[in-house]
Amino acid sequence: MALLAKPPELSATDGDTPPRRRRTGPLLALGMTAALLALCLLSAGLGAYDIPVGDVLGSLLHRTGLGGHALDRVGESVLWNVRLPRVALALLVGASLGCAGALMQGVFGNPLAEPGVIGISAGAAVGAVASIALGLTFLGNWTVAVCAFVGGLATVLLVYALSRSGGRTEVVTLILTGIAVNAFAGALIGLCVFLADSAQVTQITFWQLGSLAQATWPKVLAVLPCAVAGLAVAPWFARKLDLLALGERPARHLGVDVERLRLVLVLVVALLTAAAVAVAGIVTFVGLLVPHLLRMAAGPGHRFLVPGSALGGALVLVAADLAARTVAQPAELPLGVLTALLGSPFFFWLLRRTRRRQGGWA
Repeated sequence: MALLAKPPELSATDGDTPPRRRRTGPLLALGMTAALLALCLLSAGLGAYDIPVGDVLGSLLHRTGLGGHALDRVGESVLWNVRLPRVALALLVGASLGCAGALMQGVFGNPLAEPGVIGISAGAAVGAVASIALGLTFLGNWTVAVCAFVGGLATVLLVYALSRSGGRTEVVTLILTGIAVNAFAGALIGLCVFLADSAQVTQITFWQLGSLAQATWPKVLAVLPCAVAGLAVAPWFARKLDLLALGERPARHLGVDVERLRLVLVLVVALLTAAAVAVAGIVTFVGLLVPHLLRMAAGPGHRFLVPGSALGGALVLVAADLAARTVAQPAELPLGVLTALLGSPFFFWLLRRTRRRQGGWA
């Protein structure tokens, strides 16, 4: 099994990164930041109602009291009530998924790992789908999102508890337990779809495909605390992840409490992923693709990889959402479908590359 093999590219620490690659990190971060700012402005302007980039900048400056000018009534409404909440949500969800992917790959020591491996996405899906199928409305419009968030966190805690033995958790056991829980969650989702009526099936399908079409400022504010907390905590564990890349035994000799590190990072990943899935549905491959591309470009050091993956994830999701809205106008492509279409070929290439480098999976 691919996830059970440890490829050589994760065995180096930040201190072993060549000087050329250490210089690549800041330049890459600067380039991604500039591209992200440009894409955000472009995404805020493009759509069924086009707004020139200059007018977008003028409205932003006007709202912040730095000059600029206000748009007409329709333009202001479209920009501030439709486009900007969507851009902000894409930034938060993309950054959360990208950072969660980097942490997962560091914890498991494998570039094929991503947040869905231990059942977080599937658990969140079960919570959301069950709330829709059962017609739960105890929190109004927030019911689906809250149930998805609770389902994701509960699932990862269950997987972790089932994986523990003798006070320790082995990575292989964690992965296999996650696979089993994913399969069980898929069966529960199928059962909920079977019990749902036509209107609920439509809502479930839309949620499972992933979308930012229903982005609002309240949803942005709902995911903001979880995203900020997870993204702020994650970089503090970069050095320990570099030591863990040497192997569990060397990491323990160097003073790393591997079990505590793994538990804390799994909870951080659960926080980031469950919050993202709760507001955007299931969006795949961001957490797999972004960290691996950055690792290939700038090396395996997590001091750049963790924050860089958050920045790269935001960049990828803003670009993907812009493409989803504009490629097939006036229709809108499901965001999760688009990321899967682009990410699947990359995953197949990564599988072949890893197998070729290791001479097989044995």
